[in-house]
Amino acid sequence: MSFRPESLRGARPDGAPGQIDYRLIRKHTVDEFKRGRLSRLDVCDAQPELLRAARNCGRGASQECPICEQQALVLVTWVFGARLPAHGRCITSAQELQKLGRRVSELTAYVVEVCPECSWNHLLRTFPLGGRTRSG
Repeated sequence: MSFRPESLRGARPDGAPGQIDYRLIRKHTVDEFKRGRLSRLDVCDAQPELLRAARNCGRGASQECPICEQQALVLVTWVFGARLPAHGRCITSAQELQKLGRRVSELTAYVVEVCPECSWNHLLRTFPLGGRTRSG
């Protein structure tokens, strides 16, 4: 492994950006809540559109909510980029994500975990989509 800046930032050998995972900040946030340093209002602040997407378009996760510990979490994926609405596009299927991944323009996907019951939400990961070069 090289210690050049691009290798430390998670760059892949082909120069394409990689996935960014936010598990450590999630753990810190949940720990701070359980220690009483953050209130439920601080951590359960999902926007109405995100809650609607979680209830109608999200896919179930195997984890229960770390805050209310009663409801199973739901994963919602949003994609942002060129030729998409300014508010992004909520992904409803793996096929839709694959189709967007074949685009020439570069897109970014954001996976958010949401508790529809208590409004907990946290960005889990981001990853690049698209950016394919045209052949021929």
